[in-house]
Amino acid sequence: MTTIEKSVDVEVPVTTAYNQWTQFESFPQFMEGVERITQVSPTRTHWVTKIAGVTREFDAEITEQHPDERVAWHTVDGTPQGGVVTFHRLDDRRTRVHVQMEYDPQTLTEKAGAAVGLVDHRVSGDLERFKEFIEGRGAETGAWRGDVSRPPQAGETRHDLPDAGRPGDPLR
Repeated sequence: MTTIEKSVDVEVPVTTAYNQWTQFESFPQFMEGVERITQVSPTRTHWVTKIAGVTREFDAEITEQHPDERVAWHTVDGTPQGGVVTFHRLDDRRTRVHVQMEYDPQTLTEKAGAAVGLVDHRVSGDLERFKEFIEGRGAETGAWRGDVSRPPQAGETRHDLPDAGRPGDPLR
């Protein structure tokens, strides 16, 4: 597994940064190589990417989401990857957006790209473009404020979790 951790400080309140991040269908506007994202359900997205001439499609599932705090996900098919984006209030007008993700390069090309830091640089560029996107607008394009509790881990039951049993709210 390859791990990436990157952050960017944006000049918008935490709620604005978080709300925009929940608008997955807007990702192609600032994420290089992302052709299209379709929100299939409150917790599932379908991605179409095109990187180095190779088009891929896969689904991702939101495994945990808490307004103004975090969005965690993992792929349900395709190249294994997952991660979490956290939102840190710096003051009333600034937010740190922090991405932690892991992925498992499958092909020789993907392994070579990981070795030279290609995905690392792409994530940095995507965060910089997110910064330009949200600061340039000054407001989010929409919001989804639903809460998704993480699934129980080994030894836990759903009843042990905060807000147990509350599935995501309607999309918008």
